[in-house]
Amino acid sequence: MIVLLIWALLLALFALSVRLGARVGLLPIISQLLMAGVGLPLLVLFAIEPHWQPGVSALTSPAWVHGLYSLAFALLLQQIIGEAVDLELDRRTLLIALPSFAVPFAVGIGCALWLLPQMSGLGQFSLGLVFAITAIPVLYLYLKHIDYPPEASRRLLQTAMLIDLTCWSLFGVANGLGRLDAVLLPLVAAFTPWLLHRLGLRRPLGYSLCLFVLLALAEHFALNALLLGVGFVLNLAWLKIPVVAPLPARWLGPLQNGVAIPLLLGCGILKIDLHGALTELRPEQWLGLLLAPMAAKVLGSWLGVAWSGLGSNAWGQGPRPRLSAAILLNIRGLSEIVFLNLLLKQQLISPAVYLALMLMSLVATLLPALAGFHRIPQNHYPEARRPRAEH
Repeated sequence: MIVLLIWALLLALFALSVRLGARVGLLPIISQLLMAGVGLPLLVLFAIEPHWQPGVSALTSPAWVHGLYSLAFALLLQQIIGEAVDLELDRRTLLIALPSFAVPFAVGIGCALWLLPQMSGLGQFSLGLVFAITAIPVLYLYLKHIDYPPEASRRLLQTAMLIDLTCWSLFGVANGLGRLDAVLLPLVAAFTPWLLHRLGLRRPLGYSLCLFVLLALAEHFALNALLLGVGFVLNLAWLKIPVVAPLPARWLGPLQNGVAIPLLLGCGILKIDLHGALTELRPEQWLGLLLAPMAAKVLGSWLGVAWSGLGSNAWGQGPRPRLSAAILLNIRGLSEIVFLNLLLKQQLISPAVYLALMLMSLVATLLPALAGFHRIPQNHYPEARRPRAEH
């Protein structure tokens, strides 16, 4: 019972942080990252650990916490995959995406080899993907509410989706090479839409609910949920069945912000030995993990925007519109949270590296606001899906 009460208190604190952040113009994900990266560690160090004998590990050990975590993971991953796979590419989008992915990916692997040589090969490969990823939902909210040019918004979103799909797909394949069963079972499950279609199911919601259940089961049993999700959605596209949310929009947004995101953030932070994590990394490792991902991502995105051949006036107003576009593509947020939690659970990164990258994600997501892109949406829950490109 005490574990349930503490989790209820943590969720309430996350909700309070969103409310307080809204008063000063912060998007919910920024407030939640601040709570996870600053507020929750302070709460653990000065309130939970000194006054509660079982310790923070008791908060993540119950079976019901694992079950809720699997459901939250499935809910968020389904949204990310559904948005990432829904692509309409053109040559200029590819030109922007190529250096925006390749430069931070190469720098990430280089940093892993130099700063973290003890990591496994898959861990170093995954770190490169962490450096390259962009958060689609948060980017969408920023673009929607800063009066960004519509054509430029479409290109940035398409670029982010292509990068995210590449990152998730590469990790899904690489992660499955070590466990054949973790690949074969998700691959078989990915063709479930064909079976459902043959049985006469035509409603998109039925397919969406099936995907949600399969993703939760895959995460719970440590199977390759990424491969399953991407394959499932690609098969839906082949069958010309649209991807829809598993819940109505009026429930999905509050559930994501009130439960799913705080649960993923909370479980990630509570699994960390904060005393050990703060001393495990050397100063140059902390500096590299905090600054190198952002510098490499902004540089790669700037090169891509310049390489696309679009003039500066295509990227909005201001003295450095191309730099602004590159800073926006550096946004992390929700996609990186899910990715980092996956790496931590599979022990591909250490708790200290997880904490450093979580703080990097916070700073990268705050960077556009610090650069002036700070206006909060009127409806600040990210349940709204991005609009399809107009033809």
